Amino acid sequence: MEHEGQQFATPEHSPRPMEMMGFMDALTSVFRNNYATFSGRASRSEYWWSYLGTSIFSMIAQIVAFAGAAALLDVNKSLAGAILIVLAVVILGIIIPFLAVSVRRMHDTGRSGWMMLLFFIPCIGIILMLVWFLDAGQPHVNAYGSVPTNKLE
Repeated sequence: MEHEGQQFATPEHSPRPMEMMGFMDALTSVFRNNYATFSGRASRSEYWWSYLGTSIFSMIAQIVAFAGAAALLDVNKSLAGAILIVLAVVILGIIIPFLAVSVRRMHDTGRSGWMMLLFFIPCIGIILMLVWFLDAGQPHVNAYGSVPTNKLE
């Protein structure tokens, strides 16, 4: 059914950036500039570099915390427990910006950030998320903003 006066417009084409965002720029963008920003868009390079950075940092923090807690377990159990509490706070501090960049990555592909809830469907959700995070973003302005520039603002 056609509505009077309503036309379908082609989205404004805005080319994807030719260069990818570097490792340190991605971490700066995610942790300093957009710590808890769930609006806008994030490029593949920003998402994947931040994924690598947060994974490495998380693994190192866990190794240091568990080794420290194990070494202190016989000496002072409350201090060993405090180290694990600090680890939990650090991990929670990493989760917020990582969720934010994940939602922005979904926006870049034209999907709502709420689609990330599909992750909780065993097997299918993980595969869908991986495919979507690997997918090229839309080469035009979409409902979530303009094409990411891959440059720090």
